[in-house]
Amino acid sequence: MAAVTTTSALSSNPDLDLAQRHAYGDATAFEEVYQRYLGMVYNLALRMSGSPEQAEDLTQEIFIRVYRHLARFNGRSSLKTWTYRVAVNHCRSKLGRKVWPTQPLAEENQGQGAHLVDGRRGPEDKVLAIDAASRVGLALKQLKPKFREAVVLRDLEGLTYEEIADILKIRIGTVRSRIARGRDRLRHILETSS
Repeated sequence: MAAVTTTSALSSNPDLDLAQRHAYGDATAFEEVYQRYLGMVYNLALRMSGSPEQAEDLTQEIFIRVYRHLARFNGRSSLKTWTYRVAVNHCRSKLGRKVWPTQPLAEENQGQGAHLVDGRRGPEDKVLAIDAASRVGLALKQLKPKFREAVVLRDLEGLTYEEIADILKIRIGTVRSRIARGRDRLRHILETSS
């Protein structure tokens, strides 16, 4: 255990320290990564697969990959970005680049998903919010995968342009373009469907 402390003391990067602790056999390091990013990974898998059951399976598979490769994390990006990249790549490989049957946004509060409907709203407002979220979820299905990925990562996951560029391995200008085009297409789909 002394080697872990000595090695970790050399790094000023807490993410890299976590990876080094994992490499040296500290079981709590992976548990910390798992607890920190479980909700994020599950939400992404849910949005990409459209199925809570499939999202759970994907989440388990993603964390197996994270466990196996965490020791190779080199700190060139944040651990959050690296974990997102592992998750996106795994979902792409399992689901292909087909049109994702996205989960309606209002139903994401099941399991680890985020609550998107304000509990302070009245019954009528809640129904309208659920309907709007469902329409957005259906519209997302119609976007090309490259635009959907960018829009989901930015607008639903809240990542920065830099993080998205790192995750998708594209330039920031391309990220901006995909988000703008995805939002425009989404707006068009929503306007024509109402």
